[in-house]
Amino acid sequence: MDAERDAILAALRPVVDGIAATFGPVCEVVLHDYRRPEQSVVALAGAVTGRSVGGAMSQIGLRMVARGDEAADELNYVTRTDTGKLVKSSTMLLRDSSGAVFGALCVNVDVGAASEVHALLGALAGIGGAVPAEPPVTTFGDDIDSVVDVMLDAHRHQSWALLDRAGRLDLFRSLDERGVFAVRRAIEQVAGRLGISRASAYSYLSQSRKQPLTGSRGGGRDGSRDGGRDGSREGGRGGAGEGARGRVRDAAGDWANDGDAARDRANEGGHS
Repeated sequence: MDAERDAILAALRPVVDGIAATFGPVCEVVLHDYRRPEQSVVALAGAVTGRSVGGAMSQIGLRMVARGDEAADELNYVTRTDTGKLVKSSTMLLRDSSGAVFGALCVNVDVGAASEVHALLGALAGIGGAVPAEPPVTTFGDDIDSVVDVMLDAHRHQSWALLDRAGRLDLFRSLDERGVFAVRRAIEQVAGRLGISRASAYSYLSQSRKQPLTGSRGGGRDGSRDGGRDGSREGGRGGAGEGARGRVRDAAGDWANDGDAARDRANEGGHS
């Protein structure tokens, strides 16, 4: 199966250059291999997001990995880079003959200049409309650790020490949904940022995958989404993220079963 996937990626490399050449300097095309989240960029043309071959995937790619084979193409969405550049993007997933997701072809277009011209023409014509919603900021970088850090910062609304058990499980579930734990060393990175042991982090992750949402962030995220996520994680069709998620699942089970989690909960004062 890897040979088939490698052949698909090889066939798309000239397509990357062709699309970028067609649309000019405002366009960037990126070919991702999701089997390697930390170095997913295998071909790139253009310079909209400032990445290079061998770079890591963004939050968008990690979210796709988390959804596994249930993921779907995302077309014509608007985001903003951490430098303020307005970008319109499309992420088109790559699947092998079994239907398993293993990569993506992404097109990013710098629409900042066009947006400014549009606003100017509207003002000159006296037809200024409502102010559009501010697009979300996406971190594009070659370092996967910086991407994970940004995702952690976005979810640190309250001190870990002040979260009850349900809130802690919700935090780990939310990070898991966004693909954080598909990255090697992410569990250590998360544990360090939260100020807890690696054993506790594995235990919370394992528990968050087993229990329905009951936490403090509200009941809007109910079993339908959790069930869909569990199905994509456990469906066994061999998607690119399954190996990474499987390693974390196995380790989480080992830590939980050997009693370390219980000792850590005692050390943390009963907050687990």
